[in-house]
Amino acid sequence: MKSDRIAAIVGVAESDIGKIPGKNVLQLQAQAAKSALEDAGLTKNDIDAVFTAGNWAWAPNLMLAEYLGIQPKFTDSTNIGGSSFEAHVGHAAAGIEAGLFEVALITYGSTNRTNPSNSTFKSPLTAQYELPYGLPTPVGAYALAAMRHMHQYGTTSEQLAEIAVATRKWALLNEKAYMKEPIEIEDVLNSRKIADPLRLLDCCLVTDGGGAVIVASKNVASKLNKKPVWILGHGESHSHNTIANMPDLTVTSARESGKRAFEMAGITQDEIDVAEIYDSFTITVLLTLESLGFCKPGEGGAFVSGQRTAPGGDFPMNTNGGGLSYCHPGMYGIFLLIEATRQLRGECSSRQVENAKLALVHGTGGVLSSTSTVILGGD
Repeated sequence: MKSDRIAAIVGVAESDIGKIPGKNVLQLQAQAAKSALEDAGLTKNDIDAVFTAGNWAWAPNLMLAEYLGIQPKFTDSTNIGGSSFEAHVGHAAAGIEAGLFEVALITYGSTNRTNPSNSTFKSPLTAQYELPYGLPTPVGAYALAAMRHMHQYGTTSEQLAEIAVATRKWALLNEKAYMKEPIEIEDVLNSRKIADPLRLLDCCLVTDGGGAVIVASKNVASKLNKKPVWILGHGESHSHNTIANMPDLTVTSARESGKRAFEMAGITQDEIDVAEIYDSFTITVLLTLESLGFCKPGEGGAFVSGQRTAPGGDFPMNTNGGGLSYCHPGMYGIFLLIEATRQLRGECSSRQVENAKLALVHGTGGVLSSTSTVILGGD
């Protein structure tokens, strides 16, 4: 492992999640930001950089900073979908290394459950070449990828169901998770089809919620009470916008973003103790595991079989219950960072992964379009 430790995550929090009719997008972000600052032992006046993403305003950074009463010296509104926040962490680390700022606030908030018209997913202009033919967005795109993977490698619906079941088992250990009923493989297979071959329980939740992450320089992090979670490596990439233009339906740009993150961190896949991987759909996870190099192309189904990623398995993954069972307000990537940080701090109670020292966090955006990978390490 490389020894350079320049920036760290020092505070994390989520807002109320689930169905929250009493709060708007700004209130959810403010709630999360306040709690994350308290978690870090910092105040609003310590923030000198603001990062956010979402389609809830024409210039979300301006509206958020005004609402919070912050005049930052650096701002970043990179929006590449659900992987935006992993990209923000990488950008924050680079900005800190360049001496542009000391403390960055990263937030997200959405009311997708109570106000669907405020949905963060908007069909791109070029979808005019897909939607007239009946492709539902975004689930239809992921269904295409799943069907291709099944055709090419013999992957089965049962193998995809392994991911949903394992993730639900983690959710049962998380008091904040939205879904609380246990499920089995047959429950997934018997749930109604949404877009063949994907069924209801292959699909993420639709919830309200917000999250916040505080990234700080080594100088600031060393003075705080909680142990820092170091940003050891990061990478980002995107391969297409619409699914019709995805170069290979079975390979995502995680192949590139993951490679850079691992190289920067100076570690290999077998050193990761816990993985937090974007799970908009079960197929998202399968493709990501292969593209990140945890298994070879076509071996994802076998990799997740036997509840390998569930509590007690040898590959702990999506330990908060994931987008499939914990929450999914539209752009889920920030919640992956929150959970990884808590795991590396040892704060996860009954779902705590023993001796977790290194975590991989991976976001996916659009229709398997963008990817961002972060490697985190605890002290």
